[in-house]
Amino acid sequence: MEEKLKQSTDTNPNCIKVVLFGPESTGKSTLAKELADWYDTVYVEEYSRFYAEAKAQDNLQLTKEDVLPIAIGQITTENKQLKKANKLLICDTDLLETKVYSQHYYDGFCPELVKKYAHKNTYDLYFLTYIDTVWEADGIRNQPNNRQQLFNRFEKALIDLNKPYVLVEGDFEERLNICKTQIDNLLK
Repeated sequence: MEEKLKQSTDTNPNCIKVVLFGPESTGKSTLAKELADWYDTVYVEEYSRFYAEAKAQDNLQLTKEDVLPIAIGQITTENKQLKKANKLLICDTDLLETKVYSQHYYDGFCPELVKKYAHKNTYDLYFLTYIDTVWEADGIRNQPNNRQQLFNRFEKALIDLNKPYVLVEGDFEERLNICKTQIDNLLK
């Protein structure tokens, strides 16, 4: 089981990896797609979205038993996309985000293996997306009222683990420019 949560280290070892990180409805997926197009590379989609949508089709809610399968699906997708990346991999979430959400939704619970690899897996930079965007319902999102509290949890997770991050805020163009500037610096 533990092997399924490890990042690939032998595939594309010089690839720069960045993560879009933060509360729901802050533009992470849109930024991931746009950045991947701009840099002619691939991005890692948010596996939990597909997982949650599949459960919702069967009228089922996510439970704490879903956290580990979601984490495994996220890393499996990341490792597959790493093989296709062109010097840069854009990740629309990571295991640390899975951990933050798990602890938020399940009263502090997160599987030990997910915690271990949320702390152990590495990325070159996190883009922490601020909540200055309009919250949009989409059938999966459900946290329109406590956005600041969630943002604070995400930022604290990065600070507690000493993860390198940049705050991304403003309108879409401002956010995109912040990300591009930081990625350009990493690619130099």
